[in-house]
Amino acid sequence: MSEQSVHKPNALWENVKVIIEALLLAVVIRTLLFQPFTIPSGSMMPTLLVGDYIFVNKFAYGYSKYSLPFSPDLFSGRIFGSDPARGDVVVFRKPSEPDVDYIKRVVGLPGDRIQVTNGVLLINGQPVPKQPDGTFTSDYKRDPGTDVPVFRETFDTGKTFDTLDQVPDSEGDNTREFLVPEGHFFMMGDNRDNSRDSRFDVGFVPAENLIGRASFITFSIGNDTSFAEIWKWPSNMRWNRLFKAVN
Repeated sequence: MSEQSVHKPNALWENVKVIIEALLLAVVIRTLLFQPFTIPSGSMMPTLLVGDYIFVNKFAYGYSKYSLPFSPDLFSGRIFGSDPARGDVVVFRKPSEPDVDYIKRVVGLPGDRIQVTNGVLLINGQPVPKQPDGTFTSDYKRDPGTDVPVFRETFDTGKTFDTLDQVPDSEGDNTREFLVPEGHFFMMGDNRDNSRDSRFDVGFVPAENLIGRASFITFSIGNDTSFAEIWKWPSNMRWNRLFKAVN
């Protein structure tokens, strides 16, 4: 009896230590390495779909105050910083609302001139090649997108990806020329007619606002299915998207 009374507190403390260590490890991983995000809107279709759950590589571009929980104002700028490449899909804080996370594709680097003319993206005066690549139909109820034309764009770096062009001559299909300031980036959604991005109120995104590069999809459920609706998973799971790299 006395032996048990001696060992029980030790066993309890060991369990507490394991839980604390696991929580600390989770905090370190989420703060410094990978952070999970969900895709709540269709602005990055067809690359990312509503209901995709992704991991973001937080050490890809170094760290800023926005890399830390609650964004404490401990330092300015970035440490261990590096710039994203043109074409990276990036999570960042919206400059005018720094508590809001956005995800878009980097199309303009510091010093670039960016413009959209007749639905064609121009970088430093050169049109980005845009070739028809079939159609896309969404299972997102707020944006059905039935048989939306898909166009494959290819940057001069060789980076290639699909975009949507649902409405000819939409608001974002003809813009002024934007000169990207030093230390900033120009972001656009792949769903070109349904994305509030650097063409509009997002504006240029400071390097400090970058959270990380979208790396891969861990889980994906369609038809506006909530993660909590486990009984709906089998019929709504997008099996071909699990553990898929984000292009």
